[in-house]
Amino acid sequence: MADEPADPSGAVLEDVDLWSEVVGQPELVAQLRSAAVDPTHAYLFVGPPGVGTRAAARAFAAEMLAQGATTDEAARHRRLAGADHHPAVIVVERIGASISADQARTIVRRAQLSPPEGKLQVLILCDFHLVTTAAPILLKSIEEPPPGTIFIVLADEVTPDLITIASRCMQFEFPHLSRTVIADELRRGGVPGEVADAAAVGSGGDLGRARLLATDDHVVERRNFWFALPSQLDGTGSRAAALAAEVMARVEEVLAPLAAQHAREIVEMTEAAERLGQRKTAMKEVEARHNREKRRIRLDELRAGLAALMDGYRAGAAAEPQRYVEAGLLVGQLTDSLQFNPNEELALQALFVTLPRPSR
Repeated sequence: MADEPADPSGAVLEDVDLWSEVVGQPELVAQLRSAAVDPTHAYLFVGPPGVGTRAAARAFAAEMLAQGATTDEAARHRRLAGADHHPAVIVVERIGASISADQARTIVRRAQLSPPEGKLQVLILCDFHLVTTAAPILLKSIEEPPPGTIFIVLADEVTPDLITIASRCMQFEFPHLSRTVIADELRRGGVPGEVADAAAVGSGGDLGRARLLATDDHVVERRNFWFALPSQLDGTGSRAAALAAEVMARVEEVLAPLAAQHAREIVEMTEAAERLGQRKTAMKEVEARHNREKRRIRLDELRAGLAALMDGYRAGAAAEPQRYVEAGLLVGQLTDSLQFNPNEELALQALFVTLPRPSR
């Protein structure tokens, strides 16, 4: 029997199936497996958070690196790429609110270097829907990278600033995951049925968020609170203020499992940095990413709650269809406004005062 592959520290690495982490996208997985045999210079994976673009990028990078390798070498490529520790897979996270010109120049310089091992290196560029003035700096490198360099660009959507770069890449569209797919995946992971269903509803199609919610002891209770909220409205400011305050307290609940997840990641990264000699400064980038994730989770929780509120209105839509329509317009306006960072509690108070009340 051949020796099992090991990382630079000498630890034994078991083989892994990275494609199994790309949930609910069997056609895309088949296409990417085929594309890895004879890869081109640049790829664009487009899809909202939690649909598998990041997992697919890791699996695809490992698949390209493993072409022609022995069984043990291929297993090493997959294991290290899956852990974001492969020296030839460079994952680029934005440092600030968007990818800056300085960060873009760093990417260009990195692309021009020889692969740190082997004949191929893969640069995975995250959150590229946020690229703005940095796009022209990156265009030439992505369009014509040197031999041995391949780009995988990840974006939630193709924005106007991204159109030209998108035209230089082979594009793969990742559709939203359905509630059923997410709930089934959670059940396969051992999550009880009621919790899996509530987490799937609150996830907004984001599997990562669903997994986080599934660790939250209050996920079912929060879902039920939002669903029953229409029956709690009486049109008064005092009631609206009380409900808005309760909503904000419940939104904070979801940050508890996220904080635990972040703490585990910090410990794992600290251990990896010591074992593999990674940059200590990378920790600051992780902390900045954690802060962005907290903000996104808060917004996602509000959006999921508002969707559950509409499910509550929908339950009575047959008897009072106009009430459902009016609620939908008001909730839609607030949902759209969340991207502009309003005072969330005041915005909820205004919504709860104006939402239609049940007929008596």
